[in-house]
Amino acid sequence: MNLHEELRIALETIADPTRAAPMQAYMRDQFVFLGVAAPQRRLAARDLLAGLKGVGADVLLEHAQLLWQQPQREYQHVALDMLALHRRQLGVEQLPALLGLARQRAWWDSVDGMAGIVGEVLRTEQQRGGDGHAHMDGALRHADFWLRRIAMLHQLGWRADTDAGWLFGAALALAPEDEFFIRKAIGWALRDYARHAPAEVLAFATEHRQQLSPLSYREALKHQRP
Repeated sequence: MNLHEELRIALETIADPTRAAPMQAYMRDQFVFLGVAAPQRRLAARDLLAGLKGVGADVLLEHAQLLWQQPQREYQHVALDMLALHRRQLGVEQLPALLGLARQRAWWDSVDGMAGIVGEVLRTEQQRGGDGHAHMDGALRHADFWLRRIAMLHQLGWRADTDAGWLFGAALALAPEDEFFIRKAIGWALRDYARHAPAEVLAFATEHRQQLSPLSYREALKHQRP
């Protein structure tokens, strides 16, 4: 029995069809669901995914692509769980494949999950002395707004490792956009960095209030008093 068959059995065994419809509605009926909540999904797949330790990036990406092709949304989430668990096996060489995967069946849940994985790859690259952000310049200008969202969010949780200049520059570059998911991402990224550097974010948001959308500005200072 192969990994994907074992994952199918593991998830279908715990699936609750009564949960599937509400989960589908929450995603605006864009995807079908088995009806497996995230904690149960992670627990069911944990040991199977742990067995992929050391298999290498190519094998991980092959499994991710196969999971992404499954109709039920839980399988894309399992793919993200797998990539996050084995992120140390991934490097900047895999970024095109990761970003390409993110564009398939894209919605905020899978895109934001991939933003975290991409961010960890780039953070590791930066800690090794490389220029991780250079790999996001193309995504920041990409025609697909989901990739622009990944670029905006990839430093979430970096705290002291955050490149504030890049963050603020990206926020201004995307500020003119009308897309809700971009405006929300700008505010989220700024608010996240404000946990480490509240004064800097407040100063930036105040100086550029007219350029930022009301949504971005409000989200950026959600936990501060302007």
